[in-house]
Amino acid sequence: MTPTRDTIPARDTIPARDTIPDGRGADNLRGAGLMTLAMTGFTLNDACVKLLSQDLPLMQVVALRGTLACLLLLVAGRMLGHYRRGLATRTDWGLMGLRGLFELAAAWTFLTALVHMPLANLTAILQALPLAVTLGAALFFAEPVGWRRWAAIGAGFVGVLLIVRPGGDIFTIYSVLGVVTVAFAAGRDLVTRRLSRAVPTFLVTLVSAGLVTVMGFALSLPGGWQPVGAGQAGLIALSALFMLVAYLGIIGAMRVGEIGYVAPFRYTGLIVALLAGWAVFGEFPEALTLAGAAIVVGSGLFSFWRERRLGLARPKVPPR
Repeated sequence: MTPTRDTIPARDTIPARDTIPDGRGADNLRGAGLMTLAMTGFTLNDACVKLLSQDLPLMQVVALRGTLACLLLLVAGRMLGHYRRGLATRTDWGLMGLRGLFELAAAWTFLTALVHMPLANLTAILQALPLAVTLGAALFFAEPVGWRRWAAIGAGFVGVLLIVRPGGDIFTIYSVLGVVTVAFAAGRDLVTRRLSRAVPTFLVTLVSAGLVTVMGFALSLPGGWQPVGAGQAGLIALSALFMLVAYLGIIGAMRVGEIGYVAPFRYTGLIVALLAGWAVFGEFPEALTLAGAAIVVGSGLFSFWRERRLGLARPKVPPR
């Protein structure tokens, strides 16, 4: 993946309200709006990259877009006071390095799939990420998962099978790469959970975006670059702006609203992907793909609901 939804900071690293007092429902509504804005930004960024890759080498697009995005993130983070010295320990930097390896792997598989797959289909597969993180947390961190959430995980991956349909006419190696992206992104988010809460989310995001940008340069320069037209440069700038809006939106959403209320609005990205795929690329998923996406989203929503009911959300530190 580009530094898109694949670099959404794990909720454990974003300071947020653990509970919302009576009369603060407006905070939840603002949080839901910011989450929807973030998912729209991530998805439109993906659409820009997919569109640009039709005329420019993909990794050249990643390098140019990443350079501008990193500059925007650096400026925005400094203006908001998110980069502080001494907050990241040596262990944190090691974890960010490991997280970066997962990020690079996820970015490559996502980008390769993005160029060759319908936007909505790939986005639908990625909706299984929260379920994959729950599965990984249970397997590697021994976090408690009841039978209902196990059932939701199983149902979600059945939905993924309906989307990719192994052996079917639409099944390709790029469908497999989409599923592999979920695995790499889940590994990234699980590593993120081990980071100290003192590490600024903007720093984690900047490191990830920087690594993916370096990958873009490393893989594009040996083959040479193509000239960039004014329209293409504008799309690259727009893509970077969408990324910045998305990052600010998701951080704001988790700080303003209650996580259990706000997090399910991440699935609005699928609606945006359906609309963008249809309007920009003339793509629209088949009925089975839509059914699989509905199962994945429904399973994820149920898992969020169960987690909220059981009070499994981790305690949060006050907003910085």
